[in-house]
Amino acid sequence: MKVGLFFGSFNPIHVGHLIIGNFMATQTDLKQVWFVVSPQNPLKLKRTLLRNHDRLHLVRLAIDDNMNLRASDVEFNLPQPSYTIDTLAVLKEKYRDKEFVLIMGGDNLATLQKWKNYELILRDYDIYVYSRPAYELGELATHPRVRLYEEVPLMEISATYIRDCLKNGKSVQYLVPDAVYDYLNASNLYK
Repeated sequence: MKVGLFFGSFNPIHVGHLIIGNFMATQTDLKQVWFVVSPQNPLKLKRTLLRNHDRLHLVRLAIDDNMNLRASDVEFNLPQPSYTIDTLAVLKEKYRDKEFVLIMGGDNLATLQKWKNYELILRDYDIYVYSRPAYELGELATHPRVRLYEEVPLMEISATYIRDCLKNGKSVQYLVPDAVYDYLNASNLYK
């Protein structure tokens, strides 16, 4: 089975993430998309992150009714910061019956050469890229393992904007799935 891995902080998950995940799971050759909640991206600061299990819980709430989407905590037990190449090795060993594909935005593709062992990733894994209009794809856009999807519907929503709204007592309704919205309103997360 071909599975897309959508890595992210998901701090918090929002409808933009879900649109991308659902597109990849239903309009490509992928059978499922796994949202891999990253404890710490080596290229981002950790201080703004909600606790790992809270972010994982929000992802599970968001995708609960979609059989094509799954939440993964595989990186929770790996050394931090998380490196994609290490996570891929663990998943490949654990799920020998699955073929994994990376899902990323064009902005990430442009910086892929900064990733640990990016050459091995390109050698061993396909990468499905959704273009982001404000970003250049870089020289790897023509790599044979890279497949571009320019028709993915995108929304200009950022998790930073959502966190700021919550911190300032503003509504995030319709920016996050209803179950996530209800949970955030009932909790003190991000406030």
